[in-house]
Amino acid sequence: MNTSEKIYSGKTKDLFALPNGNILLVFKDDVTGDNGVIDPGANTVIGKVEGKGRKSLAMTDYFFKRLHAANIPTHFVNADLEKGTMEVRRAEPLGKSISGTGALEFVCRTRPWGSFLRRYQQYIPDVNANLDYLVEITVKDDERGDPLINDDTLVALGLVSPAHLEHAKELTRRVCRIVEDDLRSKGLTLVDMKIEIGLVGDDVVVIDEISADAMRVMDENGKVLEHGTVYEKLING
Repeated sequence: MNTSEKIYSGKTKDLFALPNGNILLVFKDDVTGDNGVIDPGANTVIGKVEGKGRKSLAMTDYFFKRLHAANIPTHFVNADLEKGTMEVRRAEPLGKSISGTGALEFVCRTRPWGSFLRRYQQYIPDVNANLDYLVEITVKDDERGDPLINDDTLVALGLVSPAHLEHAKELTRRVCRIVEDDLRSKGLTLVDMKIEIGLVGDDVVVIDEISADAMRVMDENGKVLEHGTVYEKLING
């Protein structure tokens, strides 16, 4: 591994600085969850699933290439599926805190589910309602449970400029539509997904990963599928 130093260790990836100025993402087999149940949206690592990191990388490689074909900018440079690594351009995540940590997650919802349903269940007459690619934004803050933050607050705190915010939400919806179409071609339904957005220079780009680690996917019977099943149907189906 041609790296100079580890610069960050996350729940599912380690980041290394490369001599050429780029970053190397090393995908791990760690899984997150609550009370022993695997949940990609949880903030606690509860164990490992062998091969899970490479499957996440394979899906990310697949989707980033799809985004490039659709002229959606990302930080992706190349991936080595055998080594479980991905080289990316160095990007500044949107929404970093005053301490230089954290970032924002952009959640795109096609229908009520999960925390959205719990928050608004008294106002949702139809749980199968079409949310038309609704975008919600959360702060990456494990200690506070990744709280929601609204557009006005983001701008008032100077975390994101109005122009970058609009661009980021537009990219989120475009990515969601592409992922949804690809999953639909495999007989699957995208419920919701989250991505991260950052800046390379002044360019707003999709960063981090796009995999079953960051989305809910249902089969034709309405069952939410686990990570490995989504991988098999998308990549090997």
